[in-house]
This record gives sequence, C-alpha cells and structure tokens, in this order.
Amino acid sequence: MTNSPAQTQAARMTQLLVVFTAAIFLSAALLFAVQPMFTKLVLPRLGGAPAVWSVAMVFFQAALLAGYGYAHLLTRYAPGRRSVMIHLGLLAVACFWLPLSIASGWGRPPEVGEAFWLLGLFAVSIGPPFFALAANAPLLQAWFARTDHPTANDPYFLYAASNVGSFLALLSYPMLVEPFISLSAQTWAWAAGFIALILAIAGCGYLLWQSPNQAPAAAATPGGASETASPSWGNVARWVFLAAVPSGLLVAVTAHISTDVAAVPLLWVIPLALYLLTFVIVFSRQPIIPHWLVVELQPVFILALIATIVFEPIKIIVGLMAVHLAVFFVATLMCHGELAERRPAARHLTSFYMWMSFGGMIGGIAAGLVAPNVFNWIAEYPLLIMLAVLCRPGLTWPRTHWQQALVFGSVFLAISGLFLFQQFEQSISLTTYHTMLGGLLILTVLFWRHPVPFAAVVATVLLAHHIVAEANSTLTVRSFFGVLKVNEASNGRFRTLSHGTTLHGGQRIRDKQGNLITGRPEPTMYYYDGSAIAQGMDAARAVKGGGPINYAVIGLGTGSLICRSQPGDKAVYYEIDPLMVRLARDSGLFTFLKECGQDVPIIMGDARLTLADAKDGTYDLIVVDAFTSDAIPIHLLTKEAMAIYLQKLSPRGMVVIHISNRHLELASVVTGIAHANSAVTRVSESADITEDDTDYKFLGTVTASARKDEDLGPLAKSQYWEMQRPNPRQRVWTDDYSNIVGALIRQLR
Repeated sequence: MTNSPAQTQAARMTQLLVVFTAAIFLSAALLFAVQPMFTKLVLPRLGGAPAVWSVAMVFFQAALLAGYGYAHLLTRYAPGRRSVMIHLGLLAVACFWLPLSIASGWGRPPEVGEAFWLLGLFAVSIGPPFFALAANAPLLQAWFARTDHPTANDPYFLYAASNVGSFLALLSYPMLVEPFISLSAQTWAWAAGFIALILAIAGCGYLLWQSPNQAPAAAATPGGASETASPSWGNVARWVFLAAVPSGLLVAVTAHISTDVAAVPLLWVIPLALYLLTFVIVFSRQPIIPHWLVVELQPVFILALIATIVFEPIKIIVGLMAVHLAVFFVATLMCHGELAERRPAARHLTSFYMWMSFGGMIGGIAAGLVAPNVFNWIAEYPLLIMLAVLCRPGLTWPRTHWQQALVFGSVFLAISGLFLFQQFEQSISLTTYHTMLGGLLILTVLFWRHPVPFAAVVATVLLAHHIVAEANSTLTVRSFFGVLKVNEASNGRFRTLSHGTTLHGGQRIRDKQGNLITGRPEPTMYYYDGSAIAQGMDAARAVKGGGPINYAVIGLGTGSLICRSQPGDKAVYYEIDPLMVRLARDSGLFTFLKECGQDVPIIMGDARLTLADAKDGTYDLIVVDAFTSDAIPIHLLTKEAMAIYLQKLSPRGMVVIHISNRHLELASVVTGIAHANSAVTRVSESADITEDDTDYKFLGTVTASARKDEDLGPLAKSQYWEMQRPNPRQRVWTDDYSNIVGALIRQLR
C-alpha cells in the first residue's frame, strides 16, 4: 500500500522537524557541556581561583559572537545549499582538536596578566571546535527557515530547543557526569558526541537540499516589524543593552557565589543554567511565565536582595545563594523577555543573534575583565543590578511634571545621600544607618513603575552600604584572585587582612595601653601559642628531636607563621597572588616577614605545580593554608595533591592543613585522601583552649596527616587531636572527582 502525497508530505515535515531539533539540541548540549569540563581541566593552573570561570565566560561569549558572526556572513553571502558544504568542512577541520586537552607549551601562567594568558590557553586548546559549535544555533535556524516546513516562517522556537539542550547538559554535568566519569573519559565521550553531531548536521543539509530552495518566509514579528525593513540602529542598541546586562550579571553573581564556597562546576552551572532557562521560557511559543508578570515582580525581588545585603537577615549560605540566584533569574528573565518582544522577522534572524551575542560579550568583558582592573571592590554587582532596573520597559523621559519631579528628586537624593554618608560615616551608628537605608527602601515604593528614579534609589542604598562598610578600611585592593582588605580594629590594637568575607591574617600593633608595638611581632589569629597550627609545628620539631626543621607553607597571608620559626629553621612560602606578597612584605602594614624572615623565599605560582619542583624528602612539615575567602582550592585537597605532599616530606614528616570553613565539612575529605595514600590523619577542633576573640585568637579546624601515627609525635598522644577513620561510603576526592554538595550537607548537619 502506497502512501498518499499528503501522507508523504506530512512524514517529510515530521522528519524535517525531528532532525533539525535533534541536531540543534545535541549541538547546544556539547557547546555547554564543554564549558565546565574544560574549565575544570585548567582550574589547577591558576590555584582554583573563582576568577578562572569569569575569564572563561568571557572567552565563551567572545567565541559565541565569532560563531554567530560567521553564521550571519555565511547565510548572507553563501545562503542555502552552499553554506552546508562550507560548514561541514569547518566541522571536519575542528576534529583535529579532538579529544580536547590543554595545548602543549601552556604550562604555568605568568605572575601578571593571568586573565589574558587564560584567554590564549582557551583559544588554542578548544577554540576551533567551540567556534564551529557556536555557529550551529543561528545557522540551523536559518537553514530551517529556507525549508518548506509550515513553521519555517518563525524558527525562533528552535532557539528554545537549543537552550533546553544547554540547560540539561549543564545540570547533568555536576550531577551525572562529574561524579562518575573521569575527565579523560569525558573528553573522549565529548569527541564521540561531536562526530555524531557532524552526521546530524549533514542530515540537516541533505533535507535542506531536498526542500525547495527559497528565501525565509515572511512572518509578522512580535513587535510588528516589517519583513523587509532592516533593523534600525536604535533597535540594535536595545538588543545589545538588553543582552549585555544579564550577561554581565551572570559573571558577577557567579563570582560572588564561588568566592564564598568553592570554584567548582556545580556553582558555575547553576547560574548559567538559569540564564539559559530564561531563553527557553521567553522564546517558547507559549511562555510558561508571562512577561508582564516578570516586569511587575522584578522590583520586589530587587528590594528583597537589597534588604538581604544591608540587614543580613540570612546567615546560612544556601539561603543566601537562593536569594541571589532568584534575583538573578528574575532580572535576566525580564531582560531576555524584552529581547524576545523585540526580535525581528526570520529574514534578520542571524543579525539579531549576532548583535545579541555582541551584547553578551560586552557584558562579560565588562564584568570579567574591565571591572577587576577598574574597581577595588565588587562594584560591578550593584551597578548591574541598577542597570537591570533600567532594562525595564517604559525607560523614556517623563512627560508629566510629577514624573519629572520624581526623576530630579531621586538624582538629588542620590547625590546628597552619598555626600552625607561620606561626610558622617564615622559618626553614624549601625541603628541609625539601618534606619536611613530602610527609609530609602520604603521610598522606592513611590518609584515602582519609573525605572530611572527607582534605579537611582537602588544605587544610593547599595553605594551607601558600601561606604559605611568601608568606613574603617585602611586599604582595599583587588587582583585576579579576589579583593583584599586591610582594616584596623575599632580599639586600634589590631590590623587585619581579609580576603572576601574571611579574615586571613592579623597583627597586634598596639598594646592594651595604646602604645605602638615594635620588634618581633607575636602571631595571632589561628597561629598564636597553643593554637592547633602552632601545636603542629611544635610536634614536627619534637619528632626531629627538638632540632631545626625545614618547613613549607602554602598560602602566605600576612606571613605570621614565619614568626613561629626558631634559629636554624628553614622556611619556604608558596603563594600564587603577587598582590598578597606586596601587602605582606612591601606595604609596611604587616611586619612578620620584615622582623622574622626578611629573606624567606616566596615561590610564586600554583602550589601543585611549584611544589612538584622541590626535591623529594625536603620538608619536615608542610602547612596548607590557602583558602580564598571561604572558597576552597579543590585541587589542593585531592588524592593526587596529598601524594605530592607526602612525596616532598622527610621520612617522618607531616602535613598540617587548615580547613576552618563556615560552609563545608572537610575533615573527612582530608582523611579520605590521606588514607588513599596509606597515611593517617588526626583532627583538632578544640585544641585552642586559650581562644579569645577579643584578643584575635580564634578557634580553628586543623588536620595533621603522616605516614604513621607515631610520626605525629605529641599530637598522637593529645586528647585534643582525634584519630579519624575514613568513611567507606564516602568517595575519595581526586582531580577527577569532588563533592561540594556532600560537604555542604555534612556541615549543615
């Protein structure tokens, strides 16, 4: 029985839709699966810094723009069937980069210009395959628009399918891929997927050749744009702005979250997945969340975020992350909803995607590259929140006198408010300060539907909060690795160094009578006499029979530990951040290195790479104290890292790791990686019996690992150092596997 012409045509239409949808889905999945996979591969080269992902995002956005531009030019100058052969040739050339790996010759990053070095590394390592993938979304939609399918006149729904693939790939990576598949196996699986994609795109090309050769069909656009009229430069400017703000916000909010937990794919993919989900929603034929509702709710979410930042009602990291991510999602959904409302007809599809990608790259560069070199604090985050307000519809100059008065009044409020805060910041009490900011928040109700005055008040509150928070700051500086602040205590007795939200060192500069302290400084914070780290150093010395020791410290901080050395000791510091070295050694703000070890070697670079150059059996003690804020450098807490530590230890040496953390339980992690290397571990959480917060002596969680328990010396007999047993149900962390969620849950318990 033969099919009727109508049945044959229906089957062909179904085949067209299925093949194109599958190809664009697989392409998007590969495009976004490679991002956390390859970034994790290069993360150890730069000390596990959260900024690695920010810079990686800049590369991905730039490569996406290049791919979109290529697709636009290809459809313009070689439309239809000719573009099929050209693009298949490009995909074939990209196969020479498979399986993906770090390009040879890119070993250690430089001490300056880390961001540009990283961009180069990404470009030569994965540039061609990523570029080829980036072109697929607009190119396949343009091909589909040239078929005779009934929906060819509005192919934007395929962009939603593309982002569904991206969304699922991102979510599956930390949950299904990373925990069970090694990085090397991931690269081979990705290569297989790339080959399958080439076959799928070839199928799309074949179906395009079988379809009548035609230009994209005419269709009415949401904004009522003419099919033949080219987009105006005003339209282009709106596309760029509406794409740039959420893109920059993506980089900023990801860095904000990563800095306080860990630079790991899990915390990268959640914001990016939400970002992609907004595209799925706004480009669907029937959006599950109406755009008008998002526009109305955006101010509510922004006010909730400001209240969270100013009044700090939420202390648990999971709750804080939820607030930031919810506001990010709503703001991004609003911006992308405006983009979808303003999309052109199918004839100008590739142009629309190209300019939208250009805006995304501008936002990424501004937040990932420019802001860290312009601002000494994370100013880009509140600024982008303000710009997200200005993305609201109705951004026009007010016509009524009442609305104009609101604008001028809000601008005056912003300028005068900031002036008052700067003038009286030293005398403003916390209660008065909160009352003033609370009043400003209430005032924003008047500006609910007016983006300009609403944005002005938002900016005033956030900047005022920063000014008051910085009132006692002596110095604030920023590098690729984060924001460093030097503060003096209100009583003037202590000077501290904080990295992000966590204190990383301090020095007593005056005695209780207010007299300036000179000479050899006394270690404080986690390094005072009787602290767990001090006990670890004393134990290493006791194992050596009380003689001098050779020890290495990973993480410089203020250099406190050098003042725990004794005559004959030899110390070496391993530090990745040149700015940290300048603060500790050259600024004159801290004198540990000057008074106790002016000539102590400081080896620059990531400790995993630089420590490997040390002679085996060199150190009697290795102290690992290298957290960035509360974010942990995963690659320093893996089975392979512990193997390096043990290799560099003397026969009876020990590894002491400072794992104090507000959000993550890490003692079991260290126990597991030590046991995997046939070593034992003890942990101290209560050995700091002389803890005194008012005297800047803090309780710390510290582990000590050695080949045998007796190599821990006095620690093996101390009631404050508990022997740890590995949990057989807890998987050991390796360079291929880590489980941040598990560490979060264990800490919450």
